[in-house]
Amino acid sequence: MRYTDVAIPLGAAWSSPFAKWQGTLAETSSLDLAAAVTGRALADRGLSPDEFDGLVLGWTVPQPDIFYGAPSLAARLGLSGVTGPMVSQACATSVAALHAAAGAVEGGDGPQLVVAADRTSNGPTLAWPAPSRPGGAPRTEHWVLDSFARDPGTGQGMLATGEAVAAESGFTRGEADAVAVLRSEQYASALADDRAFQRRYTVPVSIPGAKRSVELDADEGVRPVDAGTAGALPPATPGGIHTFAAQTHPADGAAGAVVTTTERARALGDGVVRLLASGFARVAPARMPQAPVPAARAALAAAGLDFADLQAVTTHDPFAVNDLYFARETGIALEAVNVRGCSLVFGHPQGPTGLRSIAELIETLRDRGGGRGLFTGCAAGDTGAAIVVEVDA
Repeated sequence: MRYTDVAIPLGAAWSSPFAKWQGTLAETSSLDLAAAVTGRALADRGLSPDEFDGLVLGWTVPQPDIFYGAPSLAARLGLSGVTGPMVSQACATSVAALHAAAGAVEGGDGPQLVVAADRTSNGPTLAWPAPSRPGGAPRTEHWVLDSFARDPGTGQGMLATGEAVAAESGFTRGEADAVAVLRSEQYASALADDRAFQRRYTVPVSIPGAKRSVELDADEGVRPVDAGTAGALPPATPGGIHTFAAQTHPADGAAGAVVTTTERARALGDGVVRLLASGFARVAPARMPQAPVPAARAALAAAGLDFADLQAVTTHDPFAVNDLYFARETGIALEAVNVRGCSLVFGHPQGPTGLRSIAELIETLRDRGGGRGLFTGCAAGDTGAAIVVEVDA
């Protein structure tokens, strides 16, 4: 979909640090995290709650009281009388939430606050009544673990989709290891000068508590990867090309952005990040890592652009094969993508993952004096989602 007058104020896209699975944020509701991080982000940027006409809340893992998620979060943030949709589309949630906010702005509504938050740690186990089963025992589903393990449409897990695409494309273990090493090196570059790059968009977590306060200033669970460590790891599946260094890890976190008109964005920020277009796509069953490519093509076509018109690209790459396939299909060098890090390294809380990569995309373009950028990534169900932005610094 093409947008005619939608923008983010430069500097008004942010993310918390991401915490490792069962780490610092494991006992913190993602709604509590969203309230703390978003409140601090708005205060640090001098943005008043009175500024917003709508809220879009993205999440994929249920939390206590999520039924009232959007209006209750709005109330906690001081957004009087404000509400809006809750969006859940697995790893595409961030793009879907921005798409919803952009639609509201194009329709004439005032500024929209987009918030995405998830806690993959301590996911809920659901019990579905089944009185016809022996003893009336319920059917149970672990929201996170069962979803990771099996797509009900194909019966295959997400890693299986990565290995299927790798096998059909002829990608090797050595190529996957090389991607893991490259992405680790790129992430390390964002840590230079006391994490100066990351601090431009990172909002630290600080949640006081009677018994335990929660504090998180930097990513947790990131393990540097070099050629030696990558090569020494066993494959995650027999005969596969992916090790635990060549795939992402589940995480917890929150992210957000302000979405409004270009004129209002210019008044609120140091510059303007125009949202040009978004695109969604689906590929063959159990071929999820291929989906970012047609999604990117759809977004670029809607914007009237091509890959050659881009100055920066970030991807959600849960498996190394995602980026290998993207590079082969688009002609964009692996080294030119995710130059400051990616979800393969910093982890994947699902809902907020894309917004963090979009914030990094924006800051990368700011470093380059502006220009056009693309974020694209896959999502559960063989789906991809992409968004094209233009930074006027």
